[in-house]
Amino acid sequence: MYSYAITDPTYYGETPKELQESLENLLSKKSADFICFRDKTTSQYAFLAEIFLLTCKKMNFKKSLLHGNVELSIKLGSYGVHLTSQQLNQITHAKSHGLFCVVSTHSEEEIALAQKLGADAVTYSPIYATPDKGIPKGLQELKSIVSKFDIKIIALGGIIKDKQLLEIEKSGAYAFASIRYFLHKSG
Repeated sequence: MYSYAITDPTYYGETPKELQESLENLLSKKSADFICFRDKTTSQYAFLAEIFLLTCKKMNFKKSLLHGNVELSIKLGSYGVHLTSQQLNQITHAKSHGLFCVVSTHSEEEIALAQKLGADAVTYSPIYATPDKGIPKGLQELKSIVSKFDIKIIALGGIIKDKQLLEIEKSGAYAFASIRYFLHKSG
């Protein structure tokens, strides 16, 4: 099962130096297969995205994605883009530029549309309880979703413990994604 780290300024810092140092620490552990730069609050997203991608390149990490910005992903040459569920209409554009395209989804309808439009993978969330993300979908629903679709399903939400990874792996999910797991590994 693949692993997908997602950054957040709460844990990765808000300044270029903090972001670079936290990324170097994470990437030196080689614990993630993909990583996404996500910061919904900064007015300096493009600048920090460039720092993010330069740091990934310096650490010889190739599968780096930018969150929610196809044009910036194209311009800066990221491996891919992670679109929100409100950006399903941008999948075709992202794919036409060779970007690996992940889309956040929360329902079967969103997954079906993302698959139809050619996304490479979707995150499905929240699987476990996570702050401010609503009622968890749970493992049974994840397993059901994985069995219904051909697109790669990435479990997301509240994944902070190693034992959760074993449960997710049994569901048949392609990968798990997390912000906190990679920083606070626990059994």
